[in-house]
Amino acid sequence: MSRPHLSVIIPVYKAENCLDELYRRLSAALGGIDENFEIVLVEDCGGDNSWQKITELAARDPRVRGIQFSRNFGQHYGITAGIDHCTGDWVVVMDCDLQDRPEEIPRLYAKAQEGYDVVLARRGERQDPPLKRFTSWLFYKVFSYLADIEYDGQTGNFRIMSRKVVENLRTVREQLRFFGGLVQWLGFPTASIEVEHAERHEGQSTYTYAKLWKLAAETIIAYSDKPLRLAVRFGFLMAFLSFCYGLYILIRSMFYSVPIMGWSSLIVSLYFIGGIIISILGIIGIYLGKTFDESKKRPLYIVRRATFDE
Repeated sequence: MSRPHLSVIIPVYKAENCLDELYRRLSAALGGIDENFEIVLVEDCGGDNSWQKITELAARDPRVRGIQFSRNFGQHYGITAGIDHCTGDWVVVMDCDLQDRPEEIPRLYAKAQEGYDVVLARRGERQDPPLKRFTSWLFYKVFSYLADIEYDGQTGNFRIMSRKVVENLRTVREQLRFFGGLVQWLGFPTASIEVEHAERHEGQSTYTYAKLWKLAAETIIAYSDKPLRLAVRFGFLMAFLSFCYGLYILIRSMFYSVPIMGWSSLIVSLYFIGGIIISILGIIGIYLGKTFDESKKRPLYIVRRATFDE
């Protein structure tokens, strides 16, 4: 088969009951653009029968290519594996739970033909619980501020990219992965379209709030040193306020004969400053730890098996 015109990358985690419907709808949507396409399914060791289902689909249709990790690496590493193994001229990235509707791919493709290297799917009305919508909005607000990147919280991983973007994305091998931020950092001409955000085909999201906030913290550290700069500014501010307060106490004592009192406030202040110092040292330690992880040069993921190698 000649080089596919379209590749679709889908990280798969505990999605055995979604894959048949996903394949059916994808085949119909992609066939309307070009019959020469491939679907790259990256199974992230969810512990269910997703890999067996992927091998069945690959046996029925050679355009389905399956990759299974040796262990659970995470969604963004699954996308990275798909990026590394896809061969299409245009590459679509989407989730496996059918909240990203395959029927929107022709619209993304049509917009890309207007001269854009990246077209984002902007979710007009998210079909998620209110708390998840709020935490997602808060994450992107904090991320945009601390990472100095204007990132649209209404967009997820669902998008289409040109081959040029994919080739450049392959060269970025840093350990901390945030797919959307990496694509935005590349800086290629980008557009977005409003799409319908569907409800999950079944089940619930495997992203807990603890996992989301861990991802947020690691992503901010990976993309910016702004937390360090804020810590330095806060340190200078505390020093300036302490100096002003000390000068105020000295003037009261010298000119108004007010005795210097307040051992309780002194102890509280010491504990407060001590906590601030420990926090700042902790931030520095996290950055040093991530630098150490990068210096190991370990592979981003390990492939256990793939359908196209069998």
